[in-house]
Amino acid sequence: MEERIQKILSGAGVCSRRGAEALILDGRVLINGEPAALGQRADPEADEIRVDGEIVRPAGPRQYYMLYKPRGCLTTLKDPRGRWTVADLIADIPDRVWPVGRLDLDSEGLLLLTDDGELTNRLLHPGFHVEKEYHVTVSGDVGRGLDILNGPMVLDGRELAPVQVWFLGSDGDRATLDFTLRQGLKRQIRRMCQTAGLEVKRLIRVREGPLLLGDLTCGTHRPLTDSEVRGLFRDAGLIHEPDELF
Repeated sequence: MEERIQKILSGAGVCSRRGAEALILDGRVLINGEPAALGQRADPEADEIRVDGEIVRPAGPRQYYMLYKPRGCLTTLKDPRGRWTVADLIADIPDRVWPVGRLDLDSEGLLLLTDDGELTNRLLHPGFHVEKEYHVTVSGDVGRGLDILNGPMVLDGRELAPVQVWFLGSDGDRATLDFTLRQGLKRQIRRMCQTAGLEVKRLIRVREGPLLLGDLTCGTHRPLTDSEVRGLFRDAGLIHEPDELF
């Protein structure tokens, strides 16, 4: 079946659709020996598609994993300084998968990994605000802080979309708050807490869309269930069911 070449390259895990456009414009993509054009359609089963001389194989069944990223681990597959990355934690996964989105170096919790370029693009697209939930341990005046966190707040010169913040409990001079948000500004929760006079001691992502971290052990991973993948597809606004991907 013919598809746009950008979608084929993204689906095969070569790069994102935007990255595919750059490859095509640079003349690095050939279809049956001829330079590809933006928007050109091809059949990955019938046409020979090459990127930098390497044949692009038709996409097989997609892979979907959940990882509990530890604190101090970089959300990247390669680091020129040789630091600890998520690649070190998923070396036993036979297929090439990548992290969807990021978790700060000092944050931990649920991280989605996949080789599905279309789902990745949807989940990261600003038009699809998939809910993310965090448990955040803080110190400071929590009563006053909660009033500020649940009120209007401006970061980077613009008002934030509404964020739900709930008090979960306390232990000595520390309290745990539940944050649920759809926006994803860089270090948003830490900056919100700083504005509210609270110091973040620990930050754990416990949910992304329908995915729950549950009792997954820190530093380990597991494949998603079929129902979890379907839930992700629904939240990402994809119009087809992913049954064919299994």
